[in-house]
Amino acid sequence: MKFNVGGLDRILRIAIGLVLIALAATGTVGWWGWLGILPLLTGIFRFCPAYPLLGISSCKR
Repeated sequence: MKFNVGGLDRILRIAIGLVLIALAATGTVGWWGWLGILPLLTGIFRFCPAYPLLGISSCKR
């Protein structure tokens, strides 16, 4: 599996994921806040399954 999530993209995904999960855990937002798991995991593993389908990558070549 090739990496396709680079620097700033990775940081933003992890931050947004953590914020959404925290908001869901505190009851500030509904169940959809748990969807923050998706950007968190794509940031941690540096791979987004949608990127190859769209033909993009935020990693430097």
